[in-house]
Amino acid sequence: MRKQVVAFLFAFLITAIVALSMLVIGVNAANNPNGVAVSNSPASTAANVSSEASSSQAQIAQLQSQVAQYRAREQQYQAALSSDNQQLSQAAREIQMIQQLLATLQDRGLIQINNQGQIIVRGN
Repeated sequence: MRKQVVAFLFAFLITAIVALSMLVIGVNAANNPNGVAVSNSPASTAANVSSEASSSQAQIAQLQSQVAQYRAREQQYQAALSSDNQQLSQAAREIQMIQQLLATLQDRGLIQINNQGQIIVRGN
């Protein structure tokens, strides 16, 4: 019978140590200011969903704003490109007119253009 009492006391002691350690851990977790809120509680889930929704809405608004800025820039670039193309076309027409003038003057014998591109005016 003595062995049974010692075994009972030993089992009771081990159970008490495990229970006490669980109690200490639970109290420590409950009083921890750096703890994390329970993720599956209805209150925190609603708050998280609301927080995520407002965060998503803010991100969407920010992205829409950036898209609008990029579209405005694209329109500016398109206008600048169109203006540059018009200037280029005008310059090409002017070059063509000058080439025609030089060819006509050369055909009439008023000027001569050598291999280096120098123009020699002939006096009559």
